[in-house]
Amino acid sequence: MNSIKYGRGATLFASLALVAACSQPQPGAEFNDPYEGFNRQVHAVNKGLDRTLLRPASRVVTAAPHGNYDWAVNFSDNLSLPGMVVNGALQGDVEGMARNSMRFIINSTIGVFGLADFAGDMGLYEKKTDFGHTLAVWGVPEGAYLELPLIGPSTERDAVGEVVDMFLDPLDHVSEPVQLTWGTEAQVGEIIVERGIYSSTIDSVLQDSADSYAQSRLAYLQNRRYEVGETADDGGIDPYAIDPYGIDPYEELQQ
Repeated sequence: MNSIKYGRGATLFASLALVAACSQPQPGAEFNDPYEGFNRQVHAVNKGLDRTLLRPASRVVTAAPHGNYDWAVNFSDNLSLPGMVVNGALQGDVEGMARNSMRFIINSTIGVFGLADFAGDMGLYEKKTDFGHTLAVWGVPEGAYLELPLIGPSTERDAVGEVVDMFLDPLDHVSEPVQLTWGTEAQVGEIIVERGIYSSTIDSVLQDSADSYAQSRLAYLQNRRYEVGETADDGGIDPYAIDPYGIDPYEELQQ
């Protein structure tokens, strides 16, 4: 057990150390993509996996009556809330921390372990955040653009955040193995459900654009900078500015 703790600690320390190595863009550059050649290779693999696995599976969702799979999304979202509470505390976001805490309490009790979103029905919506966002609040630059296997679009800062979030989630330290298994299954289901919900938009980026890599990069960076408050709210958000791979599977599977 101690060796596991030490291993986790070493991984966490190494991840945080990488933050200091985040590369900087050239002055005036819209994005920083020094790894474009490698990123494009990973993008081709991710796109193929989406076409052959995720997209066909998501058609079950689009063919089903509306609301049939809400329970999977609700349960998965509820599991992510404790990690968001921790990140809210690290960011000094008292309002977001309180809101996510109340959502977790309400949906874990009268919502039957999060299967129903009673908090949402009460107008109490989650304030989504993660450790990549925390790093942005702390002033860490986003670094170079990355496309990661299975995860999809990211940055050096967000990639470090993905690793750290694995260690920050309180549920990961207190849940029994069977509970973690249920959570993993629900979170995989959420990936499929979200792919079905946003099918037309994601297809327009991955399948219909002339350069799906460039479109995915632009969409991710625009949306991510908006989420972490690094762009002005002066014209709304680009309708295509979503992560074309939907929910991050690595992050979800670790919760």
